[in-house]
Amino acid sequence: MKKKFIGNFYRDGKRYCTQAITVYDHDFNTFSDGIVIPHGIYDLKRNEGYITLGTSKDTSEFCCDCIKYWWENYGKENYHQASSILVLADGGGSNSSRHYIFKEDLQKLSNEIGIEIRMAHYPPYTSKYNPIEHRLFCHVTNACKGTVFSSIDVVKSLVGKTSTSTGLKVFSTIKNKVYATGRKVRENFKENMKIVFDDYLGKWN
Repeated sequence: MKKKFIGNFYRDGKRYCTQAITVYDHDFNTFSDGIVIPHGIYDLKRNEGYITLGTSKDTSEFCCDCIKYWWENYGKENYHQASSILVLADGGGSNSSRHYIFKEDLQKLSNEIGIEIRMAHYPPYTSKYNPIEHRLFCHVTNACKGTVFSSIDVVKSLVGKTSTSTGLKVFSTIKNKVYATGRKVRENFKENMKIVFDDYLGKWN
């Protein structure tokens, strides 16, 4: 799923309506009313998706806040006996396997929620094998087709209505927090961090 402008812009797909809707055929930033940045979490065991719609920037802090929201509102209730969380993620973007700012935010998150977090990043060009791509994102995309994103509440409603014949449920929320870009890791973090890299494929795990 990719970030989208909020406003009267063209959207692929078809919807039944009483009359044609006139929209801009290009996504001009100057004509937009904001931006929506979707972040998804997919629970393999429960077949449930959790989509956070950000309105600021796609940063490592935003990513970790999404995980925190999921854990505090769903995860710790569904898995109250869990001793750790396994996260499968792409190797780039806000949760990049190479960026230490993400590792710092991840360690902070682990400290805050009091549970071990294990990250398993997919190597470059293999993100299509991540279950979230074909079990959640594709269905959310279909649910949003043909509808103009006139407001972020419209997006939230569309995402929340996503379902499949196999019982997929999707929960959505809006995150209006403003995130800073260009942050640097704090001094001596690399020397004092508690993050452990696997002996096997430690670059990604």
